[in-house]
Amino acid sequence: MPEYATVTYPEGDRPDRRFERIIGKSAALESVLEQVEQVAPTDSTVLIEGETGTGKELVAHAIHNASQRCGRAFIKLNCAAIPLDLLESELFGHEKGAFTGAIAQKIGRFEMADKGTLFLDEVGDIPSALQPKLLRVLQEQEFERLGSGRTHKVDVRLVAASNRSLVKMVVRGQFRSDLYYRLNVFPILLPALRERREDIPALVTHFVKLFSRRMGKQFDSIPPETMAAFQSYSWPGNIRELQNLVERAVILSRNGVLQNPLHRKQTELIIPNLHRTRTYYSSKTFEDSDRALILETLQQAGWIVGGPQGAATRLGLKRTTLLAKMRRLGVSRPIPQEGTSVPGVNAYQDAQI
Repeated sequence: MPEYATVTYPEGDRPDRRFERIIGKSAALESVLEQVEQVAPTDSTVLIEGETGTGKELVAHAIHNASQRCGRAFIKLNCAAIPLDLLESELFGHEKGAFTGAIAQKIGRFEMADKGTLFLDEVGDIPSALQPKLLRVLQEQEFERLGSGRTHKVDVRLVAASNRSLVKMVVRGQFRSDLYYRLNVFPILLPALRERREDIPALVTHFVKLFSRRMGKQFDSIPPETMAAFQSYSWPGNIRELQNLVERAVILSRNGVLQNPLHRKQTELIIPNLHRTRTYYSSKTFEDSDRALILETLQQAGWIVGGPQGAATRLGLKRTTLLAKMRRLGVSRPIPQEGTSVPGVNAYQDAQI
């Protein structure tokens, strides 16, 4: 009879209430939580950097929960998810009639977060024209709504996050240096999941318990070979990819034993050997790593973006998220020379419709 790992929380892995959603005990994660405890009691601005899917929002929540503002509003905004022409209104609000379609007064996120914490995710996507206004509210804690000359004073603690290298954006002239230095008061760099592999068993156990409850399933064990497969995979999509694959495994599994979702043929969705043989150095910029990984995944997927066999599924991303990343990083399919063809080009074009 094979040995199995029982589905229980590892001993001592019940975290502090402030960090209850952050799973793991690795040295890399403990270092991050130590920094959170140091900066949380202050009102200093925090810049969280790390790859996509590493848990930047959870760390922002932890900073808020461990601060004196705990119990006050925690307001979040993904700057990459808002159209550029609406982002200023989302941040600062507007008055009725300020622009076409402004049929009523709107309160912005800074006002919503007054006396609390505002979390700006993907802050590198804020357009250059709006960056001076963000700098002003950070320095002066005041702003005007669109269409109004009245100045509003707020008391907001800002936590920003980016999966792009803001330093590199400053060098390229895409991000204001003064805004960068104002955001970078206390930087926290989140480790990729491949840099904290000892946390993977606890994370797998956590997600198995979470999804088994939701789906009304009972899991008694996780086979050691399944756990070993999870620990050997490089997780380019980090914790978000792990969560998605555990959910898939829970759906597919029967008889209370978790199946191995990474056990696929090389032509199928996930190719563990591809990721195990590649080394991602932490010294590489986030953009360089993202570009290399996206290109390689697209090539393996035959330049198919969407669908069950597309690159987005492999990376644990939404199709629209991957397309946005490709545009930002300048990733596009190669143009075939006359008389040649590129496998999957038609499928790739169809995926964008």
